[in-house]
Amino acid sequence: MDAHDLEKVAVTPSSTPVESSSFDEALKPKSAIWRKILGWGVEENGIIPVPVEKRTDKRVFNLFTIWFTALLCLLPIPTGMLGTLAYGLSLRDSSLVIIFFTLLTTIVPAYMGTLGPKTGMRQMIQARYAFGFFGVSIILLLNAATITGFTVIAAIVGGQTLAAVSDSTISVNVGIVITCIIALVVSFSGYKVLHIYERYSWIPVFVAILVLVGCGGKHLTHQTVPEAPATAQSVLSFASLIAGFMIPFGGTVSDFGIYIDPSASRLKVFTYIYTGMAIPSILLLILGAAIGGAIPNVPEWDAANLANSVGGVVTAMLSPAGGFGKFVAVILALSVIGNIAISMYSIALNMQMFLPILTRAPRAAFSIITTAVLIPVSIEAAHSFFASLENFLGIISYWSASYVAIMIVEFAFIRKGDYMSYDHTIWRDWRMLPTGIASLGAGICSFGLIVPCMSQLWYEGPIAKSTGDIGFEVAFCLTTILYVPFRLLEIRIRGGRL
Repeated sequence: MDAHDLEKVAVTPSSTPVESSSFDEALKPKSAIWRKILGWGVEENGIIPVPVEKRTDKRVFNLFTIWFTALLCLLPIPTGMLGTLAYGLSLRDSSLVIIFFTLLTTIVPAYMGTLGPKTGMRQMIQARYAFGFFGVSIILLLNAATITGFTVIAAIVGGQTLAAVSDSTISVNVGIVITCIIALVVSFSGYKVLHIYERYSWIPVFVAILVLVGCGGKHLTHQTVPEAPATAQSVLSFASLIAGFMIPFGGTVSDFGIYIDPSASRLKVFTYIYTGMAIPSILLLILGAAIGGAIPNVPEWDAANLANSVGGVVTAMLSPAGGFGKFVAVILALSVIGNIAISMYSIALNMQMFLPILTRAPRAAFSIITTAVLIPVSIEAAHSFFASLENFLGIISYWSASYVAIMIVEFAFIRKGDYMSYDHTIWRDWRMLPTGIASLGAGICSFGLIVPCMSQLWYEGPIAKSTGDIGFEVAFCLTTILYVPFRLLEIRIRGGRL
């Protein structure tokens, strides 16, 4: 089957599911070198939907371990620190915001993740069934930028920690390169290796976090007392950061469940994803808030924070343990690899979706390209870490809230929860897919009210001045309200075709 035949199979409307033989033929490598690489266990498939015959993985628990490991790292700590350091909240108030909004917003990606095993489609391929073949390009750009942002933050934290533990023998830049290259090895191999790595790598990290808390725990009680009680503005603005941390996983979550047996319980899939995301996030966000509240009162931590930000503080907390503490700090620095690896994996998939001609290109090749982009971006962003982090998390919560609202309404209301309506035979047929006008129209129109509700370092809307940042709440609710009539009108114009 040549490229012309593959295109014909992919775009010809049919009620017959794509056969596994067509799937295998589409992935058949032409290069002898690449065939040898595949023999090492590297995943070949990129964005082609997986037929039901190929969805045979019975280890549903992998959906827990991949997210638990990805978030059981240093990444949530700097976000938690912002609650006490940037927004002036007490540890108690920060913790309450973290618990409530993490439990609330994690529902969204966990729900969306249930479609992975049922449809066999990557997350952004599912998005084509709401945003259309061309309209989804905008979402791809936003999603790729979001994942890249998280990866940059993780790489910086890992690099800062390696620099601090080496007493600056290793620079932050070199530390960033080390973490990214190791993550590339895991990401390059693909789905199976990712799940194997994430299944076990959390164990030493969990022990290291216990040691970290044990060594620095006596100082965590030295919390800064806020000058004034918590205000609605500070609470909601910090809540927006938490939403910006959790909701964007709705753009990648299905990528890691497309080979799971579709007969797996939907409730079980939801529960594993939900707990895998929520448990480590809550614990480490709260730890971050506690560290942030103690930094001004512990001179060694304050100096370390100024020198190497989060990585410096972590190393300072472990200093009482001497050489063993440095060993633990290295484990914590490398804990971000699990997060960076899954991010690289999803970014590579996003790259493949931009142009149809890239469908047959090896997925793993895009992991190398992703790494080449991430390293210089991370090095540059490290110069103003906390400002970059706060701006990034605040902004992404707006677009991602609109996106997930559209995806949930599309599946639950428009398609009435019917997984079979995600027809494999039209995944690349722009004529059969929605136009995307309804989804893009709803998202764009919602920003007319989102902008006045935004509260950022560089802009504060008139509504946000009184309420605090309620942009993500408005984005989700208003997009939901607008999308229903817009999409129903689109379906009517298209003669009833979804």
